[in-house]
Formats: sequence, C-alpha cells, structure tokens
Amino acid sequence: MSEPILSVRDLSVVFDVKPAGAWPWTAPNKLHAVSGLSLDLQPGETLGLVGESGSGKSTLARAIIGTVPVTGGDILYKGQSLMQMSVQERRRHRRDVQMVFQDPLAALNPRMTVGDIIAEPLVTHEPSTPRKEVKKRVSEMMERVGLLPNLINRYPHEFSGGQCQRIGIARALILKPKLMICDEPVSALDVSVQAQVVNLLRDIQKDMGLSMIFIAHDLSVVKHISDRIVVMYLGRPMEVGPANAVTRQPTHPYTQALISSVPIPDPKAERARERPVLEGDLPSPLSPPSGCVFRTRCPIAQDVCAQDRPPMVDTGPDQTAACLFPTINQ
Repeated sequence: MSEPILSVRDLSVVFDVKPAGAWPWTAPNKLHAVSGLSLDLQPGETLGLVGESGSGKSTLARAIIGTVPVTGGDILYKGQSLMQMSVQERRRHRRDVQMVFQDPLAALNPRMTVGDIIAEPLVTHEPSTPRKEVKKRVSEMMERVGLLPNLINRYPHEFSGGQCQRIGIARALILKPKLMICDEPVSALDVSVQAQVVNLLRDIQKDMGLSMIFIAHDLSVVKHISDRIVVMYLGRPMEVGPANAVTRQPTHPYTQALISSVPIPDPKAERARERPVLEGDLPSPLSPPSGCVFRTRCPIAQDVCAQDRPPMVDTGPDQTAACLFPTINQ
C-alpha cells in the first residue's frame, strides 16, 4: 500500500467556552470537539465521515485545512506535519487542499460574478496567469461541472441551489488540488439534485484521481460515494471500515442505530424490520461521559463501559470498532 496522502494522529481540538454571564476572570469550560482521532487517507480514495450533528466532523475538516487550531496530536500531509510547516509550505498546502461548503449560496460572494468567483483561487495562487488563459480555464471548468460557459458574467443569486453548489465545486477544482474536503455538500439540496451532485463528485474524483473526504449525515449517500467510512460520535471514532462492510454488517451499536434509521424502499420490509431507537440526546461535549462516550445511549452498555475508553478492536476484515462488546463479523 502506498504512503497515505493524509494522516491524522491522535488529534484533539478543544475550545475554551465561557459560561453566559460569567465574570471576565472566570476560567472557561473546555469543549472537546475532537478527541483522540486517528485516520489515514490513501491517494485517490474517498473517505466518508458520518455522525450526528455535534460529532466533530466539520471541526475535523477545518483542522485539516488549518482554520481551526489543533490542541493535541498531529496532521500529516504527504508525510509532513502541518504544525511544522513554514508560511510558504502552508501556502502550497492551501493550494493542494480545497473545500466545498454546506450552504452553496452563503459560500459565494454575492458581489462577484460567477467567473470571478471560480477564478479567485487561480488569481491568488497564480497571479502571473494571463487573463485570457484564466477565462479559458474558468470556462472549461464550468463545462466540466455542468454549467454553460455563457453564464460566466452572472451573479450567484441568479442560480438555483444545485447550480450554486456546482459553482463552489468548480472553484475548488480550478487549481487541480490533490485533496478535496466536502463538508455536507448536498444537505441543503433537494433529493433529486443531491443525486446529481454526488454523481458529479464521484465522476470528477475518478477522472482527476482526487483524494476526497466526504462529510454527511445520510449513510446511504456516504455509502454511494465512499471507499471507506468513519463513524464519529462526540468527537471520537466509533467504527472504521470499508463502505460495504460498515453499511451491511455494522459492528458498533451506534452504527447499527444509524443504519436502522435509513428507510427501506419496500413498505412491507420497512414495517417488518426491527428498528433500534437511540434514547436520549447527544451529551454535551463540555462534559462528555466517562469511559465510552456512547454508553449513556447504548442498548448493551454495562458498568465496565463507564471505566475506561474502549480501544479500537478488529471486528472484521479491515474493520474496527471502539466497543467492549462489538458484533464480530466472520
């Protein structure tokens, strides 16, 4: 196996949060957004991140691109630590790693034309590129994402949500990055448009040989585009494995609950199947449960689960789960 393009090692991201109405000298509380997360991303691979809101998916994405400070651990891009990069190396890293955001319209500057929005990264990182060449590359990228080049002088408010997301994808791809992070890129779109955007991302990823991190709530969407899946809960990985294995034979109780929440198209099968329901709400990251963070909602939790954090154990071929009582796949 080749060297990973991205490696996350025991990553922790902690924010200081002061209580409402607290005095200026009051010590802040610690919000553990990501805690002890490790993963590898291979060249040309799509890694899906799935979990409830508040599980740390977007924080992890922003830590990778450098907009969120890292509290502990390390992030390695092509074997080099992001924490030890110089200013020039950081600039090259920003060129190689691009991001597609959740809200397609809010991510675009309403005062700029579509052509200027897509060209902005190119003008920033390659300022010596002739204007004619810039316009040519922008037109080619618009065609690649399914937009007519004659729309180049229009503004974002003149486009639909799906078209705005295609503009965001074109902007992310104009520099031909090595890694693209998609932070819930289809959650604000209609179901039919979601399928179009996901298929577009999958085709582009294969054509350009991109590595991709795809963040979403919907496991069915993540399965469709991902090679491997990381299931997160309260900033920690619960299960990691190949997409088919995680979605068809989940071994962690949390993954099993997420799978059961995905409806089956067959009405009879949907009514007949047993559906485990998660009880209670997601605990506050300001005071996460001791031991296994999922134990307060876990249907098979025992007293021992409150003592120590469970390690990641093998539960199947290339599949691991952070559980003391996982379902083992033979």
